[in-house]
Amino acid sequence: MNFKPLHDRIAVSPLPSEEKTTGGIIIPDTAKEKPMQGKVVAIGSGVRDKDGKLVPLEVKVGDIVMYGKWGGTEVKIDGKDLVIMKESDVMGIIVK
Repeated sequence: MNFKPLHDRIAVSPLPSEEKTTGGIIIPDTAKEKPMQGKVVAIGSGVRDKDGKLVPLEVKVGDIVMYGKWGGTEVKIDGKDLVIMKESDVMGIIVK
C-alpha cells in the first residue's frame, strides 16, 4: 500500500458486517450497521510527549480493533476501502 499515516493516526480495513442474524434472518444492505471492527493495515510513528520523546502507538499492524460507529474518515486507497482515525478513536484490541 502506498500510504503511511502520520503521528498517532492509523489505517483500518473494516471487516465485513454480518449477513444474517443469529436467528437466521438475512439483513439487507440498506439495514446493515456500519462496521465497527477492522484490521489495522498501517500505523503512524507515534506522538511526542511534553519532553519531546517519541511515544509509540499501542496498536500494531495486523491487530483487530473495535472503534466508534462514526469514528474516522472513510477513504479509498489503491482500490481498498479504509478508515483513517487517531489511535484514541480505537476502543480496544480484540484478543483471540
